[in-house]
Amino acid sequence: MAFVEKMVNRLPERILVRVLPHAEMLKFLVVGGIAFIVTTVLFFGIKWTVLPQHPVTANILAVLIATVLSYVLNREWSFAQRGGRQRHHEAALFFIVAGIGLAINQVPLWTSRYVFHLRQPEVSVLMENFADFISGSIIGTLLATAFRWWAMRRYVFPEEATDSQVVLDIEATPGTKTPTTDATALD
Repeated sequence: MAFVEKMVNRLPERILVRVLPHAEMLKFLVVGGIAFIVTTVLFFGIKWTVLPQHPVTANILAVLIATVLSYVLNREWSFAQRGGRQRHHEAALFFIVAGIGLAINQVPLWTSRYVFHLRQPEVSVLMENFADFISGSIIGTLLATAFRWWAMRRYVFPEEATDSQVVLDIEATPGTKTPTTDATALD
């Protein structure tokens, strides 16, 4: 991602100071933007050509392909400083979280199509595609992205605990006694 590094180096220091604490989230959102474009292009390409009668299936296929791309980009760039798990364990967790995100992503599209009947012949082709874009590509993606951000940081790419963090966590826990080396404590 040399392009991104070049762009970051051009930022004024006052902006850089505000952006750097959120670098991980910004990287995640850039990867999400790339995956969004891939998903949208594939969704409408598949829906208009191969699966015109099955938009939810077309969206699932598009999201699956974009998810593989997302894993590689998130692993190697967004969350490169996190983790510490074996790759197969990490990948399994990633695809479980992505699968849940995929289901979340489909709910608005399914609702639009089969609950509100925003499909032909009830509505025009233009309205159907507009409703599919808003429900599947916008609302579904926003809901799934919020879930994925939380789950990726918590379960897939957690921060590795250092010895000092473990000690601080133990000391911060109410009712936990910390070991002492005070001679009077030994009596």
